Amino acid sequence: MQLLKDRVAVITGPAKGMGAATTLLLADHGADLALVGRDTAAIEPVAAEARAKGRRAEIYSCDLMNPGTVDAMAAAVLRDFGRCDVLVNVAGGTGPLGKTFWETTPEEFDEINRLNVTGPFLTMRAFAPAMIAARRGKIVNVGGTFGLRGKAGRAAYSASKWGLRGITKSAALELGPHDINVNCVCPGMIEGDRFTKVRTEMSRRMNISMEEAREIYAGDYALRRISTDQDIAGAVLFLASDLSRQVTGQDLAVDGGWVI
Repeated sequence: MQLLKDRVAVITGPAKGMGAATTLLLADHGADLALVGRDTAAIEPVAAEARAKGRRAEIYSCDLMNPGTVDAMAAAVLRDFGRCDVLVNVAGGTGPLGKTFWETTPEEFDEINRLNVTGPFLTMRAFAPAMIAARRGKIVNVGGTFGLRGKAGRAAYSASKWGLRGITKSAALELGPHDINVNCVCPGMIEGDRFTKVRTEMSRRMNISMEEAREIYAGDYALRRISTDQDIAGAVLFLASDLSRQVTGQDLAVDGGWVI
């Protein structure tokens, strides 16, 4: 069964990792796709794979921290597709690793909050009027478990993900009367480049091997394993579909049992 048959999904950060996995899973379930990011060449292979599945996939160049380019992107998507049924904000950054909050520079703090909070705010702001007019829509923001509990050495990133949760909950209250659901998927550590970067920093700081760093992280989770991109994509699909029609303003931790 295709859970998103003939719906239009806008996805930011679709080029790799959980963004690519989400894009392709939504395509499998019948969604046509507007794929948004700065590096359009990196998005093209994912778009090609979605098209091979029989779905329409268009690419839009956009600086997600620039209000003017976000508004222009949204106008182009609505012109080309006629509507936006699903908005998935995957694009985001990691911020400084292993720094106390007093070692974190104001510039580092501002940059990660602009990327992880201002970016989703701008896309939600741009597409909300069209969803309101249609009286339907699903918005899924990808946060993180460091936005559900604090993490030493990650103050700037944690602040940004707490901020994204705040926007999600406020938007859910404001858009609920228009039959629009707004939720947040909160991944734990995920296999991939970011986890490699985190393990590299941990192994350097603690003078341990990369595998020992992995075991430390996995040992904190009830399921004793690191999440995958597909785990996150499955959660996004649930929140983007009618299966979650009565779910809004929620934080769905996909972390193998870290935030319990």
